[in-house]
Amino acid sequence: MLEPMDAFFKARIDGYDEHMLEEIGGAKVFYPFTAEQLPDGPVSVLDLGCGTGLELVPYRVRNPQAEITGIDLSQTMLDRLRARWPEDPKLHLICGSYLDLPLGDNRYDAAVSVESLHHFTPEEKLGLYRKLHRALKKDGFFLLTDYFAEGEAEERQYFQELRRLKEEQGVADETLCHYDTPLTVEHEMAVLREAGFAQVEVLERWENTCCVRAVH
Repeated sequence: MLEPMDAFFKARIDGYDEHMLEEIGGAKVFYPFTAEQLPDGPVSVLDLGCGTGLELVPYRVRNPQAEITGIDLSQTMLDRLRARWPEDPKLHLICGSYLDLPLGDNRYDAAVSVESLHHFTPEEKLGLYRKLHRALKKDGFFLLTDYFAEGEAEERQYFQELRRLKEEQGVADETLCHYDTPLTVEHEMAVLREAGFAQVEVLERWENTCCVRAVH
């Protein structure tokens, strides 16, 4: 059965970190790799779908000066993240949808998202990426580490199956459910370019997971 996104993560908070690190191929490598690409010094960083902060743990150790804003749909996940650094004044957490929330203008030196954006259509991503492009400072960049469909046929199959399940279960089309609909990495990069990012490249691959950097 399809589950609303926030309910899905609330029900699985216990053991979530262990699941992500132990059962997702390459996770023990791609979380620290992504953190290593984030900038040093007193910078401002936005994390889209920050969850419990698996990508932020190694970054915070390396750069305690960074001002970090994390957005996530699940308050349960944010509570777990806050518990890592309960008195950190430079960690700002917002519960809500990054698709809907304003991100500001010329505000962040870098943005990051790990294993979060594989739930949305190209149209939804285009709106988000345009908003994100405005939120980044000149020469700022976005790091996207996520898993991608192997080809266009697989990509179409994910979206078709989600539509079928929503119709079968009477779920409203606008309801955000936990169901994976990854794009191909080529389609993802095309959406980032359409949103205004001048330079988009794959930094590293781990089977179907890639780290993509998009520079303002």
